[in-house]
Amino acid sequence: MSPDEYCQNKAAQSGSSFYYSFLFLPNEKRRAITALYAFCREVDDVVDDCTDTGVARQKLAWWHQQVSALFQDRADHPVMQALLPHRDRCRLTAERMHAVIEGMEMDLDQSRYLDWPGLKKYCWHAASVVGQLSVGVFGYNNPATLEYAEKLGIAFQLTNIIRDVGDDARRGRIYLPVNELQKHDVKAAEILNGEYSDRFNALMRDQTERAKTFYREALAALPDEDRRNQRPGLAMAAIYYALLLEIERDQWQVLHQRISLTPIRKLWLAWKTWVTGGRRLANQLNK
Repeated sequence: MSPDEYCQNKAAQSGSSFYYSFLFLPNEKRRAITALYAFCREVDDVVDDCTDTGVARQKLAWWHQQVSALFQDRADHPVMQALLPHRDRCRLTAERMHAVIEGMEMDLDQSRYLDWPGLKKYCWHAASVVGQLSVGVFGYNNPATLEYAEKLGIAFQLTNIIRDVGDDARRGRIYLPVNELQKHDVKAAEILNGEYSDRFNALMRDQTERAKTFYREALAALPDEDRRNQRPGLAMAAIYYALLLEIERDQWQVLHQRISLTPIRKLWLAWKTWVTGGRRLANQLNK
């Protein structure tokens, strides 16, 4: 199996919205973003699959070494071998790739966040920096596109957090800020036990509005000159925003189930956004 085939299998197995969003890319860019996504999956899987925190730390330390090796023109792992030909053209940086791993390390260090600034820092590591790496793969001229990527990454991560409240609770994690739980008088035990209430809905409504704000700010920050190149990110935004609206329509029934979109709907949203350049999503956000 070649390095590119390894990364393709890793991406396809996940069923993620990422996969549908870069189906329409030219071959070289598709190989590059698939390899980058495979890297993110590899380090994320370390935290999800390792029950021993010490072993997880060792594995993440090994991935830090692999990132350093990539920028020393060495590559051992198939993912790094797949990334190496794209490293310079896509403006990948060691600092950003290390930051992705540091986001995974944060999951080993804490399972609660006291307030929004603390959670925002986590969102930056877990998603914004991935967005900034991704826009380099897609291609950009205006540095303001990095701000778009940062805000869109936060919007994506907030959507993930809203969707995964129940799944995360079953792993002993609650990402919703502690002071916002207190504001709505929602006890951590209620979330851990899967108990719905009007108070929980009010809490989730606030989280949803915060996510929508970041979607709007992200699209407003994207320069027109880079919009065409950034269609894959816009396609992913259309999928994630549709998911957020679906969860809202379902009245945040996320404690006992994982709400998701069908593959055919993801594909349709990705294609529609690719064709329209994200105009449909922009109209939705501006309503």
